[in-house]
Amino acid sequence: MKPGSEESTGGERSTGGGGSTGGERSTGKAGASPVSRLRLSIGRRPADLVQVFVAGALLALSALLALSPPNPVELAILEQFRAIPAASDPFWHALTWFGSWGGIAVVSALALYFKWFRAGLLCAAAGAASWVLAETIQQLLGARPLPVPVSFGFPATEVAVVVALAVVAAPYLGRAVTYAGWVLGLLVVAADVHLGLYLPLGTVGGALLGWAVGTLLHVVLGAPGRKVSGRFVQRELELAGFELTRIEALRYRLLEPQEFAVHTADGDVLRVKAVRRMGRRAGLVHEVRRWSFSADAQHEPRMSTRHHEVEHEAYVALLAERAGVRTPAIVLACEAKFAPPLLVLRQVDGRRLPHMPREEVDDGLLDEIWAQLLLLSRAGIAHHDLQARNFFVDEQHRPWLLGFTFSHAGADELHRAHDLADALVSLASVAGVERAVSSAMRVLPRGLLEATLQQLGPLTVPRRIRSQAERGRYQLAALRETLADQLGVAVPGLRSPVRPGSVIGLVLIGAGVYLLLPELSGMGRVLDSLRRSDWRWLGFATATGFLAIVMSSLSVQGSSPVALPFWRTLAVQVAAGFTGRTTPSGAGFFGINIIYMERLGLRRSLAVGITMLNQTAGGAVAFVLCAIGIASGGLSQPLERVSVPTSALVAGAVALVVVVAVVFGTRLGRQRVVRPAVEVAKELFEALRHPGRATLLFGGSLGYLIASGAGLAACLAALSVQFDWVAVITVFIVGNTIGHLAPSPGGLGAVEAVLIAGLGALGVPPAAGVTAVLTSRLLTYWLPVLPGIAMFRYLQHRNTI
Repeated sequence: MKPGSEESTGGERSTGGGGSTGGERSTGKAGASPVSRLRLSIGRRPADLVQVFVAGALLALSALLALSPPNPVELAILEQFRAIPAASDPFWHALTWFGSWGGIAVVSALALYFKWFRAGLLCAAAGAASWVLAETIQQLLGARPLPVPVSFGFPATEVAVVVALAVVAAPYLGRAVTYAGWVLGLLVVAADVHLGLYLPLGTVGGALLGWAVGTLLHVVLGAPGRKVSGRFVQRELELAGFELTRIEALRYRLLEPQEFAVHTADGDVLRVKAVRRMGRRAGLVHEVRRWSFSADAQHEPRMSTRHHEVEHEAYVALLAERAGVRTPAIVLACEAKFAPPLLVLRQVDGRRLPHMPREEVDDGLLDEIWAQLLLLSRAGIAHHDLQARNFFVDEQHRPWLLGFTFSHAGADELHRAHDLADALVSLASVAGVERAVSSAMRVLPRGLLEATLQQLGPLTVPRRIRSQAERGRYQLAALRETLADQLGVAVPGLRSPVRPGSVIGLVLIGAGVYLLLPELSGMGRVLDSLRRSDWRWLGFATATGFLAIVMSSLSVQGSSPVALPFWRTLAVQVAAGFTGRTTPSGAGFFGINIIYMERLGLRRSLAVGITMLNQTAGGAVAFVLCAIGIASGGLSQPLERVSVPTSALVAGAVALVVVVAVVFGTRLGRQRVVRPAVEVAKELFEALRHPGRATLLFGGSLGYLIASGAGLAACLAALSVQFDWVAVITVFIVGNTIGHLAPSPGGLGAVEAVLIAGLGALGVPPAAGVTAVLTSRLLTYWLPVLPGIAMFRYLQHRNTI
């Protein structure tokens, strides 16, 4: 196989690294000047063009706003800046000088003096263009009208010039100068407003104009650091002391390092990685889901720069090699001027694991892979990116580990177990579930396998790992069940998803909601209404909260094609009142029900399908109840007072068409939306074919919504408010559905706001509406959390969840 081919990767192990020999080598080409390195890295990138369009659009919007008189907020900001003592005026006047022709000339002259010729010429061009454009726009728009005989132009010329200079100089002069330029720009903004030269909107327009002009010059003329060519890599390695004979650019994948195969005069073949972007960026959604699921989730340290990331990868790879792990030998890690940092490794010929025929992935190879991972774990290293593509098999059929970008040295037992769980998923996607688990059982210690089983959860395994299998969710379930069977233990139970910090945050948010919302109608009137309420109706409202849990239990039983025990299912739903209402998006509700059904012997795929069917049925019943409530007249009068602009209807219709086109016209939409929706619809129709299941499923969902809505109505009745029961229950269903779309636990804050607005539309007085909503949420939704905590601990003790 050719060394530069797709299936080659960095490095056959070698005791001698290129770093030690590099100092002994010397070529006549190593004295290249920084200017030549600059010229080799000049290029363009699509992100600059996007920035130009964004800055231009925001500038156009600001110009439209500048045609109208200033609003009170803008005038108040102006007055605050004008209140700065006049003794500081000389300082502010001096700052504005940087945005004048004198500032442009001085900056350009300094750049030329230090032989930054390209940067100096571009600074002159950017400053002049910004000044001319700012003055032209001011003439076209004219002065902004004010009720006093004072006029202000748009945009701010000085701000535009300073920002343009900072943007243009950034790629040439480094991060420190870039930060200094932006700080200077902010100071010039403050100076223009304080001296009364421009309003705040004018300075914003100036900053947008300077940003657009500077970035446009990068798009038209190019900028350093935007291009990494073979010639540039060759020059950098020659500067490091290597003699090269040939260099080949390998196929480049978006968002991944750019790679080159390099042949040296000594006959070595090296692999060079140019790291163009930071790789250690954990997805926010994955982090939130992990923290919601596991009490042991820990924060991963981030890298500060790309050079830091490259050095970190080289450091951990050296530690792994010293521990006996086969990994490409590190030759060099260096920071290239005007270009991304480079990581150089020795190259070995072979194939990545996913590219091998399945029959070649034999048990011996799987066992050797697990042996390598065991060495890595005993060295205290967590790889954190054990995709199948990061396992490499050389021509002697030996496995190697690649890609230590996300690695973590000195990892604890939890992180190492998480690593092995990722590897188990990856190997199962190549060799099958049974073979992957059997091989792990032969090599890994039992204690390590039990810890790995705890990490095989759908919320702890990253999506990039799960997506390797065609049906990753079901393969993960099969792995959990197979490994648990071979270990002779039960499928892991649900750990408490709520931490003390989460409880404190929830209490603070709730306190804020319950203290701030009454201010809308007056705290005194709210408390007075609560004191005069009928406590018998409040007791009825409390009972509806627990009745809703019983209805939810019936709905879960109707969702399952397998008969579920009534009392245990009811107990689990009581515990779900704790786990589901104190986690974002109700993640605890899904987790506790899935684990409960697995403990009953159901396959995880079936358990997931049951919970999805239950949620779908609840949504369908909510939609039908809303339609009935509106048709019955309960909401007819509020809806008659609602006037939707034609433009909003047209925009909504266009957005709907776009969403439908994306969902049905793209592969991702069909896989993520259409296929699961079809599966759930089939299960829904299958339930309708069995009258008993359908009665429990839809009757339980109907009872849950009506009981919960009746709790709100009972709180209104306790306040002696005249209302329509059907309308209030319909408002509750709509508000509860919309409010729970918010990511806060239990929709806290969003549900209350929507319900108060809905009751106001029905004509309920503000004080009574706020009191009823807060009281009903407290009695029917949050009060059941307390017995849920006790039931959760009891079920854990009984090994039910």
